[in-house]
Amino acid sequence: QKKNLSPKEERREVREKRRADRIASFEKTMDSVILSRNFQFNPQTMQRQPAGPMRQIMNPAFNVGVWDGTVDICLPYIKGYVPPYYYTILNYVLPSVDGYRAEQTNEGWIVTFSTSLFSSNDYTFTFDIYSSSGGANLTISSVWYNPVQYSGTITQVY
Repeated sequence: QKKNLSPKEERREVREKRRADRIASFEKTMDSVILSRNFQFNPQTMQRQPAGPMRQIMNPAFNVGVWDGTVDICLPYIKGYVPPYYYTILNYVLPSVDGYRAEQTNEGWIVTFSTSLFSSNDYTFTFDIYSSSGGANLTISSVWYNPVQYSGTITQVY
């Protein structure tokens, strides 16, 4: 039997349940977006690993879009293993990538794939995606350069 709640307590309970439902619904949407391979990563910061300066990314043109096997990459990037590092822009449309994998974790997903970006170097893209927050980290690693890590958000591609 449920005790009679005061209006204030009841409102609090209802509000908490509504928020919990919205979070669960967001997570479900995020999961289906990742599984459908129709998502976009919108970076907000980038940092050369292990200890490069953190840079903010304000330009909305910078993102990684995944549509059914096609990957659009437009990201600032830092080349080099030792100074002087070289700032450049990765701007590619890839009709396919190698070894695309989406693996569910207890917090969301790890999505990974590789591509040569039409060069002799292999780049591995690893997205750590957090389903309840919609946030993600992307690490681009390669044999020749230090890894570069981006943090940002995942959105659905319509």
